[in-house]
Amino acid sequence: MYNSVGYRESSVGFYNMLKQPAIRMRDYTLNIAGYNIRLESQEDGPDLSPSPRFMQSIVRALDYDVLIRVHNGRLRPDEDAERLFVAPYVVEVKGYKVTKSDNFWSVYKQNGDLLVITNFPEAPGKKATLKLSLALREWDLYIENAGRSTDPMEYPLDGLILYYLTAINADLMIHASGVSYNGRGYLFSGISGKGKTTMSLLWDNIGAQVIHDDRLIIRNTDGLYRMYNTPVYRNDVPRSAPIDRIFLISHGNGNEMIQIREASAVSMVVANCIQHNYSPDMIARFLGSVSMMCSKVPVSTLSFRPDRSVIEYILRNDQ
Repeated sequence: MYNSVGYRESSVGFYNMLKQPAIRMRDYTLNIAGYNIRLESQEDGPDLSPSPRFMQSIVRALDYDVLIRVHNGRLRPDEDAERLFVAPYVVEVKGYKVTKSDNFWSVYKQNGDLLVITNFPEAPGKKATLKLSLALREWDLYIENAGRSTDPMEYPLDGLILYYLTAINADLMIHASGVSYNGRGYLFSGISGKGKTTMSLLWDNIGAQVIHDDRLIIRNTDGLYRMYNTPVYRNDVPRSAPIDRIFLISHGNGNEMIQIREASAVSMVVANCIQHNYSPDMIARFLGSVSMMCSKVPVSTLSFRPDRSVIEYILRNDQ
């Protein structure tokens, strides 16, 4: 099962296990999915300690797609701020969904800005407020009870920051695994349990490059669609590949693909994308991005057997 920022719930503890800082610094730049994310601690801010999963994404660059100024302290919405969205903290226990908190993170609109306020599952009492504008590329992050050092991209901040970057750039975040093989890029999308990780392992066994096994960012550059990984595992290395085919997968007794078109393709892809549906403008931009992609990249359903035969089937039918 996934939460509202695109993580598999059963893996949250694993991500937090990796958050222990290795180094401290006052500023650095991450390149994730081709975005330069510049993080700068302000005079009142804590030292910055990226977790091991981000270390291979640090680049020597001062230019940025977004600058995030990090402060130590509290920022809360004004009384007249409008609450747009609230996400509960839901985990899966023995196959059942359990709500551990009604307010995991929430979004407010205040004077043209958005305030994204979040708690941290593994750090009771620690809170953060990300103040951002969809029109400006300089944001402010206030962290309460941060201590002397903190990871400014600690879960769930990383997923939220990446989501808003995709939203303002008309890009997409999707629950999917992706592989590159012999110059062809295949994206396999589906909710938890549909076979994304299984598919990644099968392709990995024949020497394909696995872009990611769980969550991808899709970017459109002059009509060419490319998928990017997002850092989840220790020392994740940035990876990307073009997208030549999109498969909406499920387990089956045999291998069968059926190409789908137009509205059906869009609605089925939308169902697997990470989206926060509280802004009509963002919804329209998001649907436009999915529609454009589905008009350029073939989309098929794929029922498959969890063995190497599905790879042979895809390669045989990839015309």
